[in-house]
Amino acid sequence: MAGKGRGLGVSALVVGLLGLLLAIGTFAHLRSAYGASTMSGSSMRPTYDTGDRIIWEHVDGSEVRRGDVVMFTPPESYGFDGILMKRVIGVGGDRVACCTTVGTQQRVTVNGKPIEEPYVYGGDADGAHQSYDVKVPKGRLFLLGDYRANSNDSRFHATDHGGTVSVDAVQGRVTDDRRTPALLGAALVLGGVLVLVGIGLGIGAWAVRRRKAVQAPPSPWPVH
Repeated sequence: MAGKGRGLGVSALVVGLLGLLLAIGTFAHLRSAYGASTMSGSSMRPTYDTGDRIIWEHVDGSEVRRGDVVMFTPPESYGFDGILMKRVIGVGGDRVACCTTVGTQQRVTVNGKPIEEPYVYGGDADGAHQSYDVKVPKGRLFLLGDYRANSNDSRFHATDHGGTVSVDAVQGRVTDDRRTPALLGAALVLGGVLVLVGIGLGIGAWAVRRRKAVQAPPSPWPVH
């Protein structure tokens, strides 16, 4: 009985510590590698709509490229205290202009070339009917919403570095990959389960030792 109690105690310690380490490590990695929020506006329709769950990976702003959708802290001129989501149209050194007519559609140009934007709402790449021609400074980004007629973005802040946003304002890059965060979430749950199993084994070990301690003492006289 004593051996069984010690075995349960050791198992409880090993399983519990393993689960705790797994849970803490996974949680720390999730916090440092990913962020999540719920879409509250319609400026990124039709790509992302109100109520959509958004997951982004934390990356340095210098790593983002044209076409990426980023989460960023807007400048004071936006009049918004929080994180916004927009698409990167131009990076440092690019010249972004609107608009040029290709066939029957208006198109934004980057370095003089019309860009394909299948993601814009209703195929309207202009939206505001407001021309602009911006040379993006090094270390900054030109950002637009996919719903051009309903997006507060670089077009409307021309007096602040041509409407561009510093790469340092980028909090992360939106990802449609749900597999990795899901696996990390599963690992976090598994760690929690192992902790509970360890607690259960510890209770079992305590019960075994207590049962041994309260066993009736032997009779002082022989029993026939």
